[in-house]
Amino acid sequence: MRFDLLTYLVPFAVGTMLFLPPTLFGEDRSKMVEPLVHAHAHNDYEHDRPLLDALEQGFTNIEADIFLIEDEILVAHNLVDVSKERTLEKLYLQPLHRLVQKNGGRVYPDGPSVTLLIDFKLNGAATYRVLVPLLQKYADMISRTTDEQFAENAVTVIVSGDRPIKEIAASNPRFVGIDGRLSDLVSDESPSMLPLISDNWTKHFTYLGEGEFSSEERKKLNEIISKAHSKNRRVRFWATPESELLWKELRAADVDLIGTDDLSRLAKFLRD
Repeated sequence: MRFDLLTYLVPFAVGTMLFLPPTLFGEDRSKMVEPLVHAHAHNDYEHDRPLLDALEQGFTNIEADIFLIEDEILVAHNLVDVSKERTLEKLYLQPLHRLVQKNGGRVYPDGPSVTLLIDFKLNGAATYRVLVPLLQKYADMISRTTDEQFAENAVTVIVSGDRPIKEIAASNPRFVGIDGRLSDLVSDESPSMLPLISDNWTKHFTYLGEGEFSSEERKKLNEIISKAHSKNRRVRFWATPESELLWKELRAADVDLIGTDDLSRLAKFLRD
């Protein structure tokens, strides 16, 4: 049985974990979830229950691709897949807000800020103009930067894809940060403006999670992480194989976010 997201998203605070009612997940017993700060739900909206499946596993980083269609921000990987019912607000902002209200101002009670990575697929500047008032509607849970002073909140929004960098930089207050690339490692932008460095793993590394990770590539990875962390930026790679050998190398190098489509497998790996 599939439950409506907004009707049944009724969490309760227990310690530092997210407590979710058993009926929500079709289980015989209630479930407590410890947040996983390194877990990133790649293309989260393609799961059976967007957001919920990731939260059930303790993910603290959620990715949603969006298109602007007739002043509505719709969630989909491809333009042909958009649906008026699958809005960013309905799938993510509303349920996150309910959790924050129930859990004492955080998505997970006493947990870290949850990152919502929003990938603009097209028309970045126009999409941003519509996104800003939508985020303002949920300003009580969104991290913001005002006069270059960053105030972390329950949900931190980062814009990726077709990033309207000039428009975002000119915003004050600013409710989003920008997802950078490896070319931005030398940038002097503030961490609130450029909190994350992301790039395509296969464009920079040949290792695909089989056999040995070469010492040369391991050194290169460590240097990337060192440069990013020296400026208080997190690092994420996309197009990484679903390989536990690779995940081990990423964690050993202190890569901040590991992306996956296999939520339960990565959650188990990180907890083990």
